[in-house]
Amino acid sequence: MTPLHLHAISRPLLFDGAMGTMLHERGLQPGECPELWCVNRPDDLRAIHRLYKEAGADVLETNSFGANRYKLEHYGLSDRLEELNRAAASLAREVAGNDCHVLGSIGPTGAFMEPYGDETEEAFRDTFTRQARALYEGGADAVIIETMTCLEECCVAVRAAREAAPDLTVIASFTFDPQPNGGYASMMGVRPENFATAAFDAGAHVVASNCGLGPDHILHVVKLLRAALPENFPILAMPNAGMPIIRDGHTVFPETPAEMAAKIPSLLAAGARCVGGCCGTTPAHIAAFAKILKP
Repeated sequence: MTPLHLHAISRPLLFDGAMGTMLHERGLQPGECPELWCVNRPDDLRAIHRLYKEAGADVLETNSFGANRYKLEHYGLSDRLEELNRAAASLAREVAGNDCHVLGSIGPTGAFMEPYGDETEEAFRDTFTRQARALYEGGADAVIIETMTCLEECCVAVRAAREAAPDLTVIASFTFDPQPNGGYASMMGVRPENFATAAFDAGAHVVASNCGLGPDHILHVVKLLRAALPENFPILAMPNAGMPIIRDGHTVFPETPAEMAAKIPSLLAAGARCVGGCCGTTPAHIAAFAKILKP
């Protein structure tokens, strides 16, 4: 494994695109556990990682977004937490080799911690610790605490990951929505500048924004993150392929690879050190990004 030290990179790093979009294209059914594909359909995961690597991605993200105790309980799989996370990281590492970094995906629990809900901080810390450690054991050299909306949950996850595997680079990423009165906030009311400060204080090596927004909106979020952080602190931008629309009864992300790629220079100018894609982005999008970042 090669350490992912974003302070030391000589050029912007290119992260890969959406995992869920690719799984659905390959037949993932509603109500099916995506993470179970890591052991039941590993060749599909290898193929997805390979497509992103061939497109030019420097970082391959694991299929482990919902592999925490709370999400896995819905499928009766909570006792396989370590197995599924290790498998997810191992598959990505197998494809990455020595050419790419492996980024372990850690998503929200879907539960609420005290005082908003019944779960304790200790319980949250336990599941995030187990997940981060298993991803590290499987071959990840970084983790992303992603698609977060609650500040307390995000910070617990960051601290748990730092303690579980001190060698891991830890990225904290929030999802924001445009607000009617202007600006951006998560569904829990957290503003980008508040998130940036809290994630930095919790020990995140990188802050990011993913999902929820297309590149036009993420651009403004990046500017707010940049203003709240120390100079040169790394920021990652992972927008959706535009804002979702409903077309023929299906959710569609409308921005083409060329349209998204044309906005990459603006994201970098706003303060992003690295870029990638979230919902709706495909290897074709990442290949278009690569032409901008790695001419």
